[in-house]
Parts: sequence; C-alpha cells; structure tokens
Amino acid sequence: MTAARNEPPVALRRLLPSHGVVTADEAAGELDFAEQAGPSRPYVALNMVATVDGRASVEGRTASLSSVADRQVFHALRTRVDAVMVGAGTLRSERYGRLVRDPHRREQRVAAGLAADPLAIVVSGRLDLPPDLPLLQDAASSVVIVTASEASLEGCTAQVDYLRSSPLDLPAALATLRAEHGVRSILCEGGPTLNASLLGQGLIDELFLTTVPKLAGGAGALTIVGPAPLGEPIEAGLLWLLECDGELFGRYVVRG
Repeated sequence: MTAARNEPPVALRRLLPSHGVVTADEAAGELDFAEQAGPSRPYVALNMVATVDGRASVEGRTASLSSVADRQVFHALRTRVDAVMVGAGTLRSERYGRLVRDPHRREQRVAAGLAADPLAIVVSGRLDLPPDLPLLQDAASSVVIVTASEASLEGCTAQVDYLRSSPLDLPAALATLRAEHGVRSILCEGGPTLNASLLGQGLIDELFLTTVPKLAGGAGALTIVGPAPLGEPIEAGLLWLLECDGELFGRYVVRG
C-alpha cells in the first residue's frame, strides 16, 4: 500500500468511545503497544481491510479497497511498532518495499522511542520468495524470515536473518523475536492464512479493521482470516470506532 505524496491529513470522526475529530497520526499517537508487551512474546496487533460483504482483497490485492484515509491509518500504525509482520503471499502480491519510506514518519518513530525503520518479519514456510522483491533489495531494510526451510535466499541487498523450525513454530518464533531481537510490538498485515494461524494459537492481541463501503462478491473469496475455521469463535471488544465518508475504522481487543 503506497501513500501519495503530500496528502493532507484526513479528518476522521471519532464515534467511540467519545465524539470528536482526529487525524490518523493523532489516533495512532495514543497507542503504546510496547508498554503492553509481556516478557515472553511481543504484543501483536493485526491490521486488515475488508468490504462490507467480508472480502479482504480483489484479484489478490487490496489496492481497489484502499482510500486516502485508509492509507493514512495504515502508515500511521507502522510508526508505533518495533516490527511489521507479513506472510509470503501478501509480500509477493503487494510487492512490499521499504516499510517506512516517508522521512517524516521515520522521525515520528524516533520521537516515539523506536528505530527509524521497523524490522520486517516475513513468514514463509517453504521460503517461496523471489529475491527480487523490493523489500529484499532495499539496503535500508532489516528482514527476519520465519521459515521451516533450511535454504537461504541469494542475491538480497537487505540484511536478512532466519528463524527456522520444522514444522513452523510461530509461538517459538515470537519468543525468539522478543528475547533475542528486542521486539516488543508487532503489526501484522496478513494475509488471511497467517492471520488464521496467529489467531488460532492465541497470538493476536488487537485487531484494527477498516470496513470499506463496497461490495465485492466472489465465490470462495478470502476473508481476513482465510477459509479454515478457527474452531470456537474468538470474542473481540470494540475499543474505538472512527469514520470517514462511510468508511469505518474499528479497533478491537482480541479476547482469545
């Protein structure tokens, strides 16, 4: 998801818990995920977008679901975490590059006591990643790949490290990220298969969900959690609700 240059801040109507008007930066400025991290793993927030009929992408991408307001919330959330996590499929389809390209947003991160650039965490069980992905070719980026493969990628310009386990062990990976890499907070950006794995293992603490006023349809279309059932439904409590031009921005605590 790319932010247009020089976009003026969008006014978001705060509907809950109190009424008012905020920008994405002001709303994100209230967040302190690191403060909520326990000693054993990072605090993990999930950020996703979906249509009102529940579709998480159109033709494999989120571009047609996004808006200026959604882009501003998306990038503001990246200024509040130590690391951004993404699954291999989303990395490939969205062509991720440097996670925080805007110098002003890097300044915001430093002012919040974070490194100028977040650590990129890529989950790829089979290490099915072409090394020409923009993120892997960005010299300013540090990437940790969580994988079950013993292989390594060749020709990467980014600094790339690996956390390996077979089978893939997400709880152990999060524990290692906390203990050995100093990661206190993670923003997970999907995709649905990774979301389902994290939720099913009780590893998501919060959900940020943008609901766009669009209907996309599509038999078998992916939702934000993917096709596999989670077993028992997971409860979520609404912490805030923002609105802009019919688009809703919800923040939920996950009670898994």
